[in-house]
Amino acid sequence: MRKDITITAEARETRGKNEARRLRVRGLVPAIVYGTAKEPVSIAVSPKEVTSILKSASGHNTIFDIDIQGVKSPVMIVDWQFEPLKSTLLHVDLKRIDLSKKVIVKVPVHTHGDPVGVKVQGGQHEIITRDIEIECLPDDIPESFNVTVSELHIGQSVRASEIPLSGSMRLVSPADAVISHVIGIKATEPEPSEVAAIPEPEVVKKGKKEEAAATPEKKDEKKKK
Repeated sequence: MRKDITITAEARETRGKNEARRLRVRGLVPAIVYGTAKEPVSIAVSPKEVTSILKSASGHNTIFDIDIQGVKSPVMIVDWQFEPLKSTLLHVDLKRIDLSKKVIVKVPVHTHGDPVGVKVQGGQHEIITRDIEIECLPDDIPESFNVTVSELHIGQSVRASEIPLSGSMRLVSPADAVISHVIGIKATEPEPSEVAAIPEPEVVKKGKKEEAAATPEKKDEKKKK
Protein backbone atom coordinates (compact mmCIF):
# COMPACT_ATOMS: atom_id res chain seq x y z
CA MET A 1 0.00 0.00 0.00
CA ARG A 2 1.36 3.40 -1.01
CA LYS A 3 1.90 5.82 1.86
CA ASP A 4 2.86 9.48 1.86
CA ILE A 5 6.08 8.80 3.79
CA THR A 6 9.59 9.90 2.89
CA ILE A 7 12.73 8.68 4.68
CA THR A 8 15.91 10.63 4.07
CA ALA A 9 18.98 8.39 3.72
CA GLU A 10 22.72 8.97 3.64
CA ALA A 11 24.85 7.34 0.97
CA ARG A 12 27.77 5.37 2.47
CA GLU A 13 30.94 4.28 0.76
CA THR A 14 32.43 2.00 3.41
CA ARG A 15 31.11 -1.26 4.84
CA GLY A 16 31.95 -3.63 7.66
CA LYS A 17 31.35 -3.98 11.39
CA ASN A 18 33.33 -0.88 12.34
CA GLU A 19 31.30 1.27 9.98
CA ALA A 20 28.07 -0.24 11.33
CA ARG A 21 29.13 0.60 14.91
CA ARG A 22 29.93 4.21 13.93
CA LEU A 23 26.52 4.54 12.29
CA ARG A 24 24.69 3.21 15.34
CA VAL A 25 26.53 5.70 17.55
CA ARG A 26 25.04 8.42 15.30
CA GLY A 27 21.57 6.90 15.59
CA LEU A 28 21.59 5.29 12.13
CA VAL A 29 21.69 1.73 10.76
CA PRO A 30 23.17 0.35 7.53
CA ALA A 31 20.81 -0.43 4.67
CA ILE A 32 20.91 -1.27 0.98
CA VAL A 33 18.60 -0.31 -1.89
CA TYR A 34 18.34 -2.43 -5.04
CA GLY A 35 15.99 -3.33 -7.89
CA THR A 36 14.45 -1.94 -11.11
CA ALA A 37 17.60 -2.80 -13.09
CA LYS A 38 19.68 -0.24 -11.20
CA GLU A 39 22.88 -0.73 -9.25
CA PRO A 40 22.52 -1.47 -5.52
CA VAL A 41 23.27 1.52 -3.30
CA SER A 42 24.57 1.27 0.28
CA ILE A 43 22.87 3.79 2.56
CA ALA A 44 22.25 4.64 6.22
CA VAL A 45 18.74 5.27 7.58
CA SER A 46 16.97 6.09 10.83
CA PRO A 47 16.03 2.85 12.64
CA LYS A 48 13.11 4.61 14.36
CA GLU A 49 11.52 5.58 11.05
CA VAL A 50 11.95 2.10 9.56
CA THR A 51 10.67 0.38 12.73
CA SER A 52 7.63 2.67 12.73
CA ILE A 53 6.77 1.46 9.21
CA LEU A 54 7.27 -2.19 10.14
CA LYS A 55 4.88 -1.80 13.10
CA SER A 56 2.21 0.02 11.08
CA ALA A 57 -0.99 -1.66 9.83
CA SER A 58 0.46 -2.29 6.37
CA GLY A 59 3.83 -3.37 7.79
CA HIS A 60 6.53 -4.41 5.34
CA ASN A 61 4.00 -4.11 2.47
CA THR A 62 4.12 -0.33 2.89
CA ILE A 63 5.42 1.51 -0.17
CA PHE A 64 7.19 4.75 0.76
CA ASP A 65 9.81 7.07 -0.72
CA ILE A 66 13.52 6.90 0.07
CA ASP A 67 15.37 10.17 -0.50
CA ILE A 68 19.06 9.70 -1.34
CA GLN A 69 20.81 13.01 -1.89
CA GLY A 70 17.66 14.62 -3.26
CA VAL A 71 16.64 11.71 -5.52
CA LYS A 72 13.43 9.98 -4.42
CA SER A 73 12.46 6.39 -5.26
CA PRO A 74 9.42 4.34 -4.12
CA VAL A 75 10.61 1.32 -2.12
CA MET A 76 9.43 -1.56 0.07
CA ILE A 77 11.11 -3.27 3.02
CA VAL A 78 11.98 -6.80 1.92
CA ASP A 79 14.33 -7.93 4.68
CA TRP A 80 15.41 -6.72 8.11
CA GLN A 81 17.33 -7.86 11.17
CA PHE A 82 16.69 -7.08 14.83
CA GLU A 83 19.08 -7.50 17.74
CA PRO A 84 17.66 -10.54 19.65
CA LEU A 85 17.88 -9.18 23.20
CA LYS A 86 17.34 -5.43 22.80
CA SER A 87 15.01 -5.72 19.76
CA THR A 88 16.81 -2.85 18.05
CA LEU A 89 17.04 -2.71 14.26
CA LEU A 90 20.45 -3.76 12.93
CA HIS A 91 20.06 -3.78 9.14
CA VAL A 92 17.41 -3.37 6.46
CA ASP A 93 17.08 -4.21 2.75
CA LEU A 94 14.92 -2.00 0.55
CA LYS A 95 13.66 -2.83 -2.92
CA ARG A 96 12.84 -0.18 -5.52
CA ILE A 97 9.30 -0.50 -6.84
CA ASP A 98 8.07 0.17 -10.36
CA LEU A 99 4.51 1.37 -9.71
CA SER A 100 3.41 0.23 -13.19
CA LYS A 101 4.40 -3.42 -12.64
CA LYS A 102 2.73 -6.07 -10.49
CA VAL A 103 4.43 -7.41 -7.38
CA ILE A 104 3.88 -10.58 -5.32
CA VAL A 105 3.22 -9.98 -1.63
CA LYS A 106 1.90 -11.82 1.42
CA VAL A 107 -1.15 -10.19 2.99
CA PRO A 108 -2.46 -10.98 6.51
CA VAL A 109 -5.88 -12.65 6.85
CA HIS A 110 -8.00 -11.88 9.95
CA THR A 111 -10.98 -14.03 10.96
CA HIS A 112 -14.01 -12.50 12.70
CA GLY A 113 -16.99 -13.96 14.53
CA ASP A 114 -17.75 -17.04 16.65
CA PRO A 115 -18.53 -20.12 14.50
CA VAL A 116 -21.84 -21.94 15.00
CA GLY A 117 -19.79 -25.11 15.19
CA VAL A 118 -18.18 -23.81 18.37
CA LYS A 119 -21.08 -22.01 20.10
CA VAL A 120 -23.80 -24.59 19.34
CA GLN A 121 -22.05 -27.82 18.39
CA GLY A 122 -19.19 -27.68 20.88
CA GLY A 123 -16.42 -27.86 18.27
CA GLN A 124 -13.10 -26.08 18.09
CA HIS A 125 -12.09 -23.30 15.67
CA GLU A 126 -8.52 -23.63 14.36
CA ILE A 127 -6.52 -21.03 12.41
CA ILE A 128 -4.40 -22.86 9.82
CA THR A 129 -2.72 -19.94 8.05
CA ARG A 130 -2.61 -16.23 8.83
CA ASP A 131 -1.76 -14.85 5.37
CA ILE A 132 -2.15 -15.51 1.66
CA GLU A 133 0.07 -14.63 -1.27
CA ILE A 134 -1.31 -12.43 -4.06
CA GLU A 135 -0.03 -10.62 -7.13
CA CYS A 136 -1.21 -7.07 -7.85
CA LEU A 137 -0.14 -3.54 -8.76
CA PRO A 138 1.68 -1.75 -5.91
CA ASP A 139 -1.16 0.73 -5.38
CA ASP A 140 -3.66 -2.14 -4.94
CA ILE A 141 -1.84 -3.89 -2.07
CA PRO A 142 -4.35 -4.15 0.83
CA GLU A 143 -3.40 -3.86 4.49
CA SER A 144 -5.23 -7.13 5.24
CA PHE A 145 -8.17 -9.37 4.35
CA ASN A 146 -11.10 -9.91 6.74
CA VAL A 147 -13.03 -13.18 6.75
CA THR A 148 -16.27 -13.86 8.68
CA VAL A 149 -16.43 -17.37 10.11
CA SER A 150 -19.73 -17.10 12.07
CA GLU A 151 -21.59 -19.59 9.83
CA LEU A 152 -19.00 -22.36 9.98
CA HIS A 153 -20.28 -25.72 11.29
CA ILE A 154 -18.17 -28.68 12.37
CA GLY A 155 -16.37 -30.03 9.31
CA GLN A 156 -16.56 -26.78 7.39
CA SER A 157 -13.66 -24.48 6.47
CA VAL A 158 -12.70 -21.23 4.74
CA ARG A 159 -10.25 -21.59 1.86
CA ALA A 160 -8.02 -19.11 0.08
CA SER A 161 -10.23 -19.15 -3.03
CA GLU A 162 -13.14 -17.78 -0.97
CA ILE A 163 -11.34 -14.54 -0.07
CA PRO A 164 -12.73 -11.75 -2.28
CA LEU A 165 -10.08 -10.05 -4.44
CA SER A 166 -10.47 -6.76 -6.27
CA GLY A 167 -8.73 -4.56 -8.81
CA SER A 168 -5.54 -6.07 -10.17
CA MET A 169 -5.31 -8.73 -7.44
CA ARG A 170 -4.66 -12.36 -8.41
CA LEU A 171 -4.37 -15.27 -5.98
CA VAL A 172 -0.93 -16.89 -5.90
CA SER A 173 -1.44 -19.19 -2.92
CA PRO A 174 -3.10 -22.57 -3.68
CA ALA A 175 -6.85 -22.05 -4.09
CA ASP A 176 -7.63 -24.94 -1.72
CA ALA A 177 -5.31 -23.69 1.05
CA VAL A 178 -7.29 -23.76 4.31
CA ILE A 179 -7.45 -20.46 6.21
CA SER A 180 -9.40 -21.85 9.19
CA HIS A 181 -11.83 -24.67 10.00
CA VAL A 182 -14.04 -26.05 12.77
CA ILE A 183 -13.34 -29.54 14.06
CA GLY A 184 -15.11 -31.80 16.54
CA ILE A 185 -13.52 -32.49 19.92
CA LYS A 186 -12.92 -36.22 20.46
CA ALA A 187 -13.58 -37.79 23.86
CA THR A 188 -10.34 -38.90 25.50
CA GLU A 189 -9.85 -42.62 26.11
CA PRO A 190 -7.78 -44.00 29.01
CA GLU A 191 -4.19 -44.92 28.20
CA PRO A 192 -3.27 -48.66 28.28
CA SER A 193 -1.04 -48.00 31.30
CA GLU A 194 -4.01 -46.51 33.17
CA VAL A 195 -6.14 -49.57 32.42
CA ALA A 196 -3.40 -51.90 33.67
CA ALA A 197 -3.12 -49.93 36.88
CA ILE A 198 -6.78 -50.54 37.90
CA PRO A 199 -6.68 -52.58 41.15
CA GLU A 200 -8.24 -56.02 41.38
CA PRO A 201 -11.76 -55.93 42.86
CA GLU A 202 -11.77 -56.23 46.65
CA VAL A 203 -14.22 -59.18 46.64
CA VAL A 204 -11.75 -61.24 44.65
CA LYS A 205 -8.97 -60.51 47.13
CA LYS A 206 -11.16 -61.55 50.04
CA GLY A 207 -12.12 -64.82 48.36
CA LYS A 208 -8.49 -65.72 47.84
CA LYS A 209 -7.62 -64.96 51.48
CA GLU A 210 -10.50 -67.09 52.78
CA GLU A 211 -9.48 -69.98 50.54
CA ALA A 212 -5.88 -69.74 51.75
CA ALA A 213 -7.03 -69.64 55.36
CA ALA A 214 -9.19 -72.75 54.93
CA THR A 215 -6.32 -74.95 53.75
CA PRO A 216 -4.51 -75.33 57.14
CA GLU A 217 -7.80 -76.33 58.85
CA LYS A 218 -8.23 -79.30 56.51
CA LYS A 219 -4.71 -80.45 57.32
CA ASP A 220 -5.46 -80.31 61.09
CA GLU A 221 -8.58 -82.44 60.63
CA LYS A 222 -6.51 -85.14 58.89
CA LYS A 223 -4.04 -85.19 61.78
CA LYS A 224 -6.85 -85.74 64.34
CA LYS A 225 -8.11 -88.69 62.39
